[in-house]
Amino acid sequence: MTVVADPDAVDWQDVTALLETLYASVSRLERLFPGRKFTLDGHLVGSIGEVVAAYMFRLALVAASSQGHDAIAADGRPVEIKFTQGKTVAIRHQPGHLIVLHRPPGGPVRVVYNGPGEPAWTHAGAMASNGQRAIRLSRLAILDRQVDPSQRLVQHEAAPI
Repeated sequence: MTVVADPDAVDWQDVTALLETLYASVSRLERLFPGRKFTLDGHLVGSIGEVVAAYMFRLALVAASSQGHDAIAADGRPVEIKFTQGKTVAIRHQPGHLIVLHRPPGGPVRVVYNGPGEPAWTHAGAMASNGQRAIRLSRLAILDRQVDPSQRLVQHEAAPI
């Protein structure tokens, strides 16, 4: 298990600037090639979401690409972390606990869902051929309002980006 670097040692303004550079590059590519999307996704966005969530919720990250979850909460709960700039996230299995973060270009990050994984899994769409089930952020926001406060992870820090 790995732990995120000391929050005081991370220059989150630098991280924000780097992220904005990526968004600007995507925008430029899409202007150069009309009709093509150059979305930031996959490991890049996933890893950004994991380090941001670890900072915000004081999570211990597990090895990258671990099956089943991305982090462990202080109380031992396994946590799946999803981060997107879009309108949906996809999940491969029912998470023990799920944190979904959204950051539109320009930011800031907002917590869309912080709660047990079961409701998200139950309300996700059918399994796609890639083994994932999509769920819209709008649905997750509704489900988030139904989460009992005792089932949430405590957010210790504001979103740094």
